[in-house]
Amino acid sequence: MHFAQVILPLNLQGTFTYKVPDFLLGTVQIGMRVLVSFRGKKIYTAIVSELHDETPETFIPKEIINTLDDFPIVPAQQMAFWHWLSRYYLCNLGEIYRFSFPGSLKLESETYLKLKPNVKIDFENLDVNETYLMQAMEVRPLINLTEIEAFIPKKEIVKTINFLIGLQYIEIDEKIAEKYKAKEVAFVKIKNEEIVRANLPEILLQLKRSRKQQELLLLILEKQTENPDIPIRKSALLEEGSFASAQLKSLAEKDLVEEYLLNQDRLQAYNGEMEEIEELTDAQSVALYEVTDAFKKDENVLLHGVTSSGKTHIYLEKIEEAVNDGKNVLFLLPEIALTKQITQRLEKKYGKKLGFYHQKLSDFERVEIWKKIKNNELSIIIGTRNALFLPYENLGLVVVDEEHDSAYRPREVSPYFNAKDAAIILAKLYGAHVILGSATPSVESYYAAKKERLRYVFLGERFGGAKLPTYEIINFKEAQDSKKVVGNFSQYLLDQISKQISAKKQTIILHNRRGYSNVVECESCGYVNYCSNCDVVMTYHKSANEMKCHYCGQKASKPIFCPKCHSEKMNDRGIGVEQIQEELIKNFPEAEIDRMDVDSMRKKFAYERLYERIENGESDVIVGTQMISKGLDFDNIELVGIPRADQMIYVQDFRAEERAYQLITQVAGRAGRVSGEGRVLLQTYNPEHPIFQLIKENIPSKVYEHLLTERKKFNYPPFTRLIMIELKHRKEDKTERAARFLGSVLRKYLPEECIFGPEKSPVSRINLLYQYQILIKLPRGSKHAEYKNYVLKSFEEFNEITAYQSVRKEIYVDF
Repeated sequence: MHFAQVILPLNLQGTFTYKVPDFLLGTVQIGMRVLVSFRGKKIYTAIVSELHDETPETFIPKEIINTLDDFPIVPAQQMAFWHWLSRYYLCNLGEIYRFSFPGSLKLESETYLKLKPNVKIDFENLDVNETYLMQAMEVRPLINLTEIEAFIPKKEIVKTINFLIGLQYIEIDEKIAEKYKAKEVAFVKIKNEEIVRANLPEILLQLKRSRKQQELLLLILEKQTENPDIPIRKSALLEEGSFASAQLKSLAEKDLVEEYLLNQDRLQAYNGEMEEIEELTDAQSVALYEVTDAFKKDENVLLHGVTSSGKTHIYLEKIEEAVNDGKNVLFLLPEIALTKQITQRLEKKYGKKLGFYHQKLSDFERVEIWKKIKNNELSIIIGTRNALFLPYENLGLVVVDEEHDSAYRPREVSPYFNAKDAAIILAKLYGAHVILGSATPSVESYYAAKKERLRYVFLGERFGGAKLPTYEIINFKEAQDSKKVVGNFSQYLLDQISKQISAKKQTIILHNRRGYSNVVECESCGYVNYCSNCDVVMTYHKSANEMKCHYCGQKASKPIFCPKCHSEKMNDRGIGVEQIQEELIKNFPEAEIDRMDVDSMRKKFAYERLYERIENGESDVIVGTQMISKGLDFDNIELVGIPRADQMIYVQDFRAEERAYQLITQVAGRAGRVSGEGRVLLQTYNPEHPIFQLIKENIPSKVYEHLLTERKKFNYPPFTRLIMIELKHRKEDKTERAARFLGSVLRKYLPEECIFGPEKSPVSRINLLYQYQILIKLPRGSKHAEYKNYVLKSFEEFNEITAYQSVRKEIYVDF
């Protein structure tokens, strides 16, 4: 194969054709990294996606400079997965490559070159640029591309490097080029143990003036005798006896000890005691049988288990089976904060076979996990959506826990995709099975299960026989009319919290709004403080005493007086979680009131510290945003209060009721997990709202029946597929014109009834960019892929207009 289609780590459409040079023929394979020059001035690491013999007719392709691998590092299944993501979510392969690979595996202009060993250079056959480079490399054995630009014109660099590589004068230093360096740790040992032991009295006599050196030598000898197979770590040794490095150096200079380096993982594996899986209850055994039966018939499973029903036990049983069969397991979680408890359980079972992969790891740590997976050293990976892109060799099971969570499809990260749906496709490519688990499945997953596209397995009772929490709705309007209200709390809710504190029980208060107040308003003229970058009012955060924009992050000090009319009557409007915490502290001054939200959890180990406080019973009331509904599994929480339940349903989103049900049910699941006496109190101005009544009834099938009826009536998913196109630019008029033009092009190809807009986005300007949206509702069925191709064709026509090329376009499929 003389030509290769390669994927570049750039947000550009399609793949690019390069010629395979003669010296690489038969070497280059699909999934390998190769070095290529692009647009004449920069070198990139590309991934080979296809090999062929079709000579391009309209251009002369450049040659691949060199390979970086001896074998493919992207498996064929992953390559197919990338192409599916690109087709389905209408994103570029370069975006996927850039997102999926650790940065240290992608080299760009920091490529290093080095002289080949024992090379004889014939300067007479070199041109001026080649001579400059070889002379420079005789002085400096390693040189990078940025440094080469200082004495060779940019457009000549690639040609010069190619020629010298062809002459076998230079080569690319791959270890340095990849940037990744293994972590090396210093260890010490007695250099010639037999000789030292035989002459120990004389050696100690020689060291009589240096008592510390004597002690250090004897300590090393002692450790080496006790555990000859365990290397002695230098830092631990010096710390143990309060020794100095100079003392060790003196012993080394006397040839008594030697220091050596060993590679060590940056991520420490679990070395504690191993435990077996607990026995299953009867209900869990039935659920496990159904899951096993589904897998035998090559069906994927939706495991709908009520909160605290022991879904994790089912996961562990199937993980055990997969590991025993020599398969890899991927355990997906929506966010890494949720890993603490599942990690503890899996570590005690699988120890060093377990790995983690998420964005909070350093780049080098991610490379180490990548390489371990490629070498099949790990059996189980716990990770967030990034973990889908690891180079699994033998994937057998994918578990998607909390499959309903919106963190699986964040709109802030490019490329946009739903990790839950992508996991099902990835598993299909590997011939693996999938378990989607949740106490509150997404409407789409529930509908797919009812249509038998997934096997529906229901686990309806809590582990240990504990009862499900009961719900009580408090009519806040009535409480206000009867003067039984203190701030944002009814007296009844405060009384129930007080009883919990007296009984040494813990309470959760959910209020899903960050900050102290939504807005600071002038009482005289109505002035409010808008963000200068976005079309939103800034939120007041009392804990930091500043105004913050939750869209772009801009900060400002709280105004003391109105900048418009100079009045000092500045009032806080709206209620944030900080205000709820403040009210509770006033009402219960003796109690420990903690807060869990994005702002309070920013500091390192803040989550772990709060987790320990709750676990040790040091916290009486935990106030928080939606973070509080995830991952907390404690025995002593028996009451959940939601002071402003209405805020969840009055949102401009067709999923508002679904998300309100999920959030309330998930946070309710934190209560009474052992005692079975959990209670949930919802304060609302609208107690007769259907979703609140259905939550109180606590029959999941009725909730989903209601939600599906509403979706069908207004033609929303799962009865249709949505594509949102967002156009952004600094100039509003240009954004509007571009949106109208794109809308008119789309209407040429798609039915009129499928297209809505363009309209201004709900927040019309974010980070200085004006935003317009076009919503496309595509009917389900065979024409879905055809309509998507029409969307891409419309984009091609749009891109032909030079004036609109500066307008940013973002596509969200199935958002």
